[in-house]
Amino acid sequence: MSRIEARLAELGLQLPPPLVAPPGVVLPFAFAQRAGRRVLIAGHGPQGPDGRLAGPFGKVGAEVDVAAARHAAMLTGLSMLASVRAEIGDLDRITGWRRVFGMVASAPGFQDQPGVINGFSELIHAVFGPAVGRHVRSAVGMAELPWNIPVEIEGELAIDGGD
Repeated sequence: MSRIEARLAELGLQLPPPLVAPPGVVLPFAFAQRAGRRVLIAGHGPQGPDGRLAGPFGKVGAEVDVAAARHAAMLTGLSMLASVRAEIGDLDRITGWRRVFGMVASAPGFQDQPGVINGFSELIHAVFGPAVGRHVRSAVGMAELPWNIPVEIEGELAIDGGD
C-alpha cells in the first residue's frame, strides 16, 4: 500500500471506483491526463462508494447547506485522487498540488464559496501535508452545475519523473 493510500486509510477515507455516469450520459474525455511532469485533472463532482454521483443535490444556500457542500467538496477530492491514481498508478508520485478551480452551484445571494471549497483543500492538506498539499485556488459561484451537483472541482498537480 502506498504512503498516501495508507494516510487515507488512517483518516478513514477510501477512494471511489471509476465514475458511473448518469443514465444516457457519455463522457468522451479523460478524467486525468499526464503531460510530462504535470497531471491535468478534469472537473469532478462528489462520488459515493458505488461510483455514482453522491448527493445532496441542488444549490448551496437553498437545497444544500454549507456543511453538506463542504463534505461534497471533500468527496470530490477523493474522486479526483482516484482518477489521478488510475492515470499515474501511484499517488506517492505526486510532488505538489499546483492549481485548483472550485465551482459551487450557488443560490442567489450565497457568497461563501471559499468556505465550501475548503472541504477539498482541508482534505488535500490532511493527506499530503503542508508542503506537497499547498496549492493556489479559486472558488466561484455558478448558476448551474451538471446533474444538479453542488460542487465541481478541477486542478493540476506535479509528479516525479519516474514511470
